[in-house]
Amino acid sequence: MNVSHYPLSGIRVIDFTQVMLGPCATQVLADFGADVIKIERPGSGDLSRHFFGEMSEEGMNNAVYSSLNRNKRSIEIDTKSDEGKQVVYKLVSDADIVIDNFRAGVMDRLGFGYDVLKEINPKIICASGTGFGATGPYSHKGGQDVLAQAMSGVMEKTADPTIPRSIYPTTLCDYTAGMHLVQGVLAALLAREKTGVGQKVAVSLYDSMIAMQMQEAAQWSKHKEVLNWAAMPLTGVFDTQDGSLVLVGAFKKNPLQAICTALSIEDLSEQYPDLASQRKNKRFLQEVFRDVFRTNTTAYWLARLEQQDLLCAPVRSLGEALNDEQTTVNDMLIDFKHPVLGDLTVVSSPVHLSDAPTVIRYAPPRLGEHTEEILSDLGIKSFKKAVS
Repeated sequence: MNVSHYPLSGIRVIDFTQVMLGPCATQVLADFGADVIKIERPGSGDLSRHFFGEMSEEGMNNAVYSSLNRNKRSIEIDTKSDEGKQVVYKLVSDADIVIDNFRAGVMDRLGFGYDVLKEINPKIICASGTGFGATGPYSHKGGQDVLAQAMSGVMEKTADPTIPRSIYPTTLCDYTAGMHLVQGVLAALLAREKTGVGQKVAVSLYDSMIAMQMQEAAQWSKHKEVLNWAAMPLTGVFDTQDGSLVLVGAFKKNPLQAICTALSIEDLSEQYPDLASQRKNKRFLQEVFRDVFRTNTTAYWLARLEQQDLLCAPVRSLGEALNDEQTTVNDMLIDFKHPVLGDLTVVSSPVHLSDAPTVIRYAPPRLGEHTEEILSDLGIKSFKKAVS
């Protein structure tokens, strides 16, 4: 498909990223039309190729890897060899962006730090996503989603103090930092239009999680009060006869009264009229709610709650969400024929551009699939020295 009208058409990205933070960012750039060249280690490639530990062709192109790497081209290069370095430098000379999500200092040690690359190409934008930042007491630590959850304060909060702290079950930090990396890259591209030169872009898992808590941080800094949206007294997850629902008792003049009306029970707001008294008696109020919700079905209670214009929703599995009509209407899934896996469905971009819909120009690449093509474009015919 011709994507010459896409916003990043003509932009070339040299992609050293792997696993989640970096690949989800470079996939966005690829979806917007950029030519993303994925640099991979000979024989093994992106670590997510080994998510299931299988070195088979199917294992190395598994669904997890494929969900993050569409519209990219893969080249196998031994970046520690002199020949491999020269290939990278030649790629950089005609590129716009270099992206990595290694530990701080790795790109410098490889010979691909910003100070080196800007001498080759002053317009180059070097974007890095790390665990904790390029400097400071934790810069040496390996970045990982769960660690950032723990160290940023995100994991410490629960909906109720009796609930054990736990790991958030999806890659909250990786995805957030990846999207921040995209923001930084796009801002740097706009700045380059004005200045003619590139710059460094840096994000970290840690910073992204601190930023996500901007409201909580302001409340703590000013009042030394913990703001915990999940612990609000009229908000919670409640079991029904056939499932569960979530209720958010907020954004109404008297939400407790509305809840009591929906549940056909006495108006507890007369006894607990304000947020302070409701917080103090949260356990009692939620136990009352729980007892009533168990007496009927999810659909029944959702209808009753919505009659009172209360915020509520069923608690569903991912499979149920993927099969929902709204997911289809929003064009959030892409079906395609993968050359190794066969029929495959992946999540599309949540950013919908009317003139640049998300399409699959390149299936998630097999390891080194485009090596010969890319090196040929560079005018390198004897490429075996660059690839081990």
